[in-house]
Amino acid sequence: MSKILLFFSILVIVILVGGGVFLATWNVPSPNNPIEKVIPNAQLGK
Repeated sequence: MSKILLFFSILVIVILVGGGVFLATWNVPSPNNPIEKVIPNAQLGK
């Protein structure tokens, strides 16, 4: 039982570390489309 628990614990740690390294090194492309949104004057603070 302890060997199975040790295996799954190591597996979870490896997955978490691998996911962290992947997210830290992944170059996410920024959005290229400009966003234009009209905000009515009533919604702006006075």
